Amino acid sequence: MPPEVTNPLPPQLTQRIDDGDDALFYAPPRLVTHIDAAAIAALGACFVRRLPAGGAILDLMSSWVSHLPEVDYRSVTGLGMNQVELDANPRLTHRLVHDLNRSPALPFAAAAFDACLITVSVQYLTRPVAVFAEIARVLRPGGECLVTFSNRLFPTKAIALWRALDAAGHADLVAFYFRSAGGFSDLFQEDLSPAPGRSDPLWLVGAATKA
Repeated sequence: MPPEVTNPLPPQLTQRIDDGDDALFYAPPRLVTHIDAAAIAALGACFVRRLPAGGAILDLMSSWVSHLPEVDYRSVTGLGMNQVELDANPRLTHRLVHDLNRSPALPFAAAAFDACLITVSVQYLTRPVAVFAEIARVLRPGGECLVTFSNRLFPTKAIALWRALDAAGHADLVAFYFRSAGGFSDLFQEDLSPAPGRSDPLWLVGAATKA
């Protein structure tokens, strides 16, 4: 395992209102969706366009639903905080409980996956650049990492910097994570919001690993 990447953000920017043990916060299963039906449909359409059919997909910060389209993938590995939620997710072929804030290192071999998802949860990472560096390691060359987010969150668990920024700032922050982690190229951003003002907004920031 490569050495952990130093966090380039000052500690005060990654502090949270609730800096208690995340395992305790996420212990109760939450079998709910965190974006509305229109945003979920827009997310699924994005995955149809960008995820390789037949590929090995890594769903980081996973839950009971991955919002994946009805496409056959070779595997879908879910890494999350709650075993009950992961067990309830029918799209997952492999399930692993792992706290990325406690240990950003991913327990997977290099170049093990074709694509990675972080869906409406990137705001909770306290060592995001270390996690993104690990994503670059476990993705095959040219594999994409797709980070999507809305304006909904558990405010006590989101980092201070995320809470201080607007949507454009969030996109820039995720782009900063990619650039700071190294190993990525072809950075892109997209507004996936299906009906501004009438449904949950949704944004995508992604990048591909360097060949």
